[in-house]
Amino acid sequence: MFFSVSRKWLLMLCAVGSQVANAETVQLNLEKAIEYAVKQNPTVRIANQDIELKKLADKETTEGLYPTLDLTGSFTHNFKVQTIHMMGQDIKMGSPNTVNAGLALNIPVYSPSLYKTMKLTKADISLAVEASRSSKLDLIKQVSKAYYQLLLAQDSYEVLAASYSVAEQNYKVISDKFDQGRVSEYDKISAEVQARNIKPQMVSAKNSIALAKLQLKVLMGMDGDVEIEVNDKLENYEAQLKDQIQMSSLSLEDNTTLRQLDLNQQMLNHNLAISKTSFLPTVSLSGAYLYTSMSDQWNLFKYKYNPYVYATLNVTIPIFRAKNWTSLKKVKMQQRELALNRTNAERQINMQVQTYLDNMSASQEQVESNKEAVVKSEKARTIAEKRYEVGKGTILELNSSVVDVTSAKLTYKQSIYDYLSARTDLNYVLGHESKYLEMEPEDDGSVLKAKKPAKDNANNNDNK
Repeated sequence: MFFSVSRKWLLMLCAVGSQVANAETVQLNLEKAIEYAVKQNPTVRIANQDIELKKLADKETTEGLYPTLDLTGSFTHNFKVQTIHMMGQDIKMGSPNTVNAGLALNIPVYSPSLYKTMKLTKADISLAVEASRSSKLDLIKQVSKAYYQLLLAQDSYEVLAASYSVAEQNYKVISDKFDQGRVSEYDKISAEVQARNIKPQMVSAKNSIALAKLQLKVLMGMDGDVEIEVNDKLENYEAQLKDQIQMSSLSLEDNTTLRQLDLNQQMLNHNLAISKTSFLPTVSLSGAYLYTSMSDQWNLFKYKYNPYVYATLNVTIPIFRAKNWTSLKKVKMQQRELALNRTNAERQINMQVQTYLDNMSASQEQVESNKEAVVKSEKARTIAEKRYEVGKGTILELNSSVVDVTSAKLTYKQSIYDYLSARTDLNYVLGHESKYLEMEPEDDGSVLKAKKPAKDNANNNDNK
C-alpha cells in the first residue's frame, strides 16, 4: 500500500517536472513582439471579422437587384358571394370557394435607392478596413511602449543591482576596518544602512520586470505559462535620438482618426443621395403563372383548374411625402456637425504632434546632459573612494557619491525611455505605415503556448 501511494506521488512529481521542463522560452525583440501581437491579439481578429461582416452586407445589398421567384397558393371561402344588380336582376358573382396556386416573379427594373445603397455599403467596407488599420496601429503603439517599459525595468534593476554590489563591497571594507579599529562604528552603520536602503528598490524593480512581462504577454496574446526573455537595452536606441523632426515636415494625411472622419463624411454624402432618391420614380416588373378554380364543393381534387398568366409593369412616382424633406434636412445637419468635429479633431491632433515633438526635443537634451552626469558621478565616486581610503574623506561623501551615480544612471535611462515613448505616440498619431499592418492574424497560437506533456505518455507510465 505504501509503495502504491509513493509510486503515485512520484509519477505526479515527474509529470509536474516534465511540464516545467517543457515550458517554452521565447526570445523577443521589438519586431518579434509586434509581429506576435498582430498575429495573435484578439482585437485585430475582431476588426477583421467586422470587415467580413461588412462585405456580406454589401453582397446582400447587391443581391437586391436579382429577380425573386416565389411559389404561391391561396384558398378563399366566401361566406357570402358578391351580388351585382343589373337590369333589375340580382346576379351573383363568383363561387363560395376559390383556389389559386402557381409561381410569382418580380424583377426590379429601376430602383435608385438600391443603387445608392450599394455605394453606401462599399464606403462602409472602407470604413471597416480603416478601423482595422486603426486597431493595428494602436496595438503596435501599446506593444512598443510595453516593450520599452520592460527595458526600462530591466535596466533599472541592473543599475540598482550594481549599486547594491558597490554598497556591499564598501560595507565589507569598512567592516574590516572597524574590526581593526581604523574607523568608527558610525561609519560601519552608515555603510550597512546604505546597502539596506538599496535592497527594497531592487525588489521593487524586480516586480516591475515581472509586471512589464505580463503586460507584454497579454498584448501579444501569449499563454501565461510561456517565459519571455529580452536581451536588449535602452542604450541600443540612443542613435534614434539624433533624428531632428520639424513640425512643417509632418503630414496628417495618414492619421487614422481624420481618415475615419472623412469616410464617415462620405457615408453621409451617400445617405444624402439615398434620401434624394425618395423623390425619384421606381419601376419593377412582376408576373405570375397560376392555376385558379372556383367551386361550391369542398373536395379540392374535384375542382377544374385553369391556367392564368399575367405580367405587370409597376411604376411608382412619389408626389408628396413630408418625411422626405425632413430626412434631407437631418442628413445635412449631420454633415455640418461632422465637418465641425473634423476641424476640432485636426486642431487637437496638431497640438498632440507639437507636444510629442517638444517632449522628444527635451528628452534629447536631457539624454546628453544625463549621459555626461553619469560620467562625472562615476568619477566623483572614484575620488570619494580614494579620499575615504586614505582617510581624507568621510563616510557621508562616500555614500553620497554612490547615490549620485545610481540617480544619474536611472535618470539617463528614464530620459531615453521618455524619448522612445514620445516617438511611439508620434508615429501612431501620424499613422505611419508599417510592414506589420499587412500581416493577418493567425488562428493557430501554438508558437505562443507552453508545451503540455502528452496525456497518453502519462497513462502509459501509470500502466507500467
